[in-house]
Parts: sequence; structure tokens; C-alpha cells
Amino acid sequence: MYNVWLRNFLFFRKTFMVSLFWTTLEPLMFLGAFGFGFGHYISSIEGMSFLQFYFAGLLCTTSMMVAYFEATYPNYTKMTHQKTYAAMLLTPVSTQQIFFGEMLWAATKGFLGVLGVFLISSLFGLFNPNFFVVAPILFLLSLVFASFGMIMISIAKNYDSFVFSTSGVIVPLSMISGTYFSLEEIPYYLKTVAYIFPLAHAVRLVRTVLYRELGLFDLVHIAVLLAYLVIFSMIGQRLFTKKLVN
Repeated sequence: MYNVWLRNFLFFRKTFMVSLFWTTLEPLMFLGAFGFGFGHYISSIEGMSFLQFYFAGLLCTTSMMVAYFEATYPNYTKMTHQKTYAAMLLTPVSTQQIFFGEMLWAATKGFLGVLGVFLISSLFGLFNPNFFVVAPILFLLSLVFASFGMIMISIAKNYDSFVFSTSGVIVPLSMISGTYFSLEEIPYYLKTVAYIFPLAHAVRLVRTVLYRELGLFDLVHIAVLLAYLVIFSMIGQRLFTKKLVN
């Protein structure tokens, strides 16, 4: 697993600036448009400024999107066109090690994207020492969506297949998980739907750690994220192994 992760890291060192650019530029554009732009017209939300409210959600959506995209398109290319995984199987590396190595790397890339957004955002007055507390939560979230991405490459028939998971899951989750608006102000049944999915739990937990005090109920959010990670990893590993063997 480590060797698979290291292979990706060594390649990443050669494309560091390009990777950092695309993983941080878009989130920062959203921060400017919604946090500083749209947020200027909202006095407060859930007892904090809209900029603070949105910033917590932005960290989570960045973690989700970067990890998901890193786990899908590049890995699908390695699997189908470059035959990288087929070559790896000629070595002592197992399908399980490939799966978890790629999943860990995608999560690492997602966390690096979050770290880049946080560091640059700190220059605009958004530095918060509690970031070091939420960092493990954001890495856990990256693992969840990295494992989801690994499931998608295992069932995808071509690149167009990712439209279903991107437009049908990733983008809608970024909209309904409390990133842009408070889930406390919407009907109960819609709130329940939002909390079925992992992103809403992560956004709520990160926002609480950054700007509020943690309570016992917040442990539920961590439990949900861990449950999704275990389930996605088990499903993904089985499908990934079947795809490689076939």
C-alpha cells in the first residue's frame, strides 16, 4: 500500500504547482463570490458571519471534490488505458494494496487541497487555530469520498460514466449539505434527507469545532463518517478486485 502511495507522491512532486493551482483556485473563487460577495448582504447566520459559516462548508466541499476527482479520472486511466495496475500485479503488490494505496493517495490529495485553501484564506483574516483539530475530520472525509471514487472506477464503462456520480451525487451534495444555507431553517424532512449523506455531518462537525463548543451528540457525526468509510471501502475493494481480475 505504501509503495503505491509513494509512486503517486513521487509523480506529484513533478506537478506540484499545477496541482496546487487547480485544487485551490476554484475554492478561493467561490470564497470570494459567496463569502465576501454574497455574504456582504447577510448580517449573520447561526450566530456567526456568513463568511465564517461558508468557510467551514468550503473546507468540506474542497475535501470531498478533490479526493473524489483524484480517485476517479486518473485511476480509471491507470486501470483501462495505461494498464498501470496490470503491470503492478506482475509484482508482489496485491489488488488490496493497490486499492488502499490509491484510496490513501486520493485522500492525501484532498487534504492537501484543503490545506492550501486554509493557508491562503488565512491571509484574508480566516485563520482559526482550531483548524488543527478539524484537520483529522477533513482527512477522514477525504477518505470517505476517495473510497466512493474507487467504487465508481470499478463500475464505470467509460469516462462518461462519471457524469452520473458527479452530477448526480457530488454536486447535489455540495448544495444540500448546509454549505450555503443553514439546515436548521429548512423543513424537517429535507433536513433528514441531508443528514442521510456524509457531507452534511462533516460540515456540521467542522463548523462546530471551528466556532462552537463540541457536545456528545457531535460524536454521532464522526460515527457516521466512519461507517461510510468502512462500507465504501468494503464495497470498493470487492468491486475493484473483480474488475482487475476480469
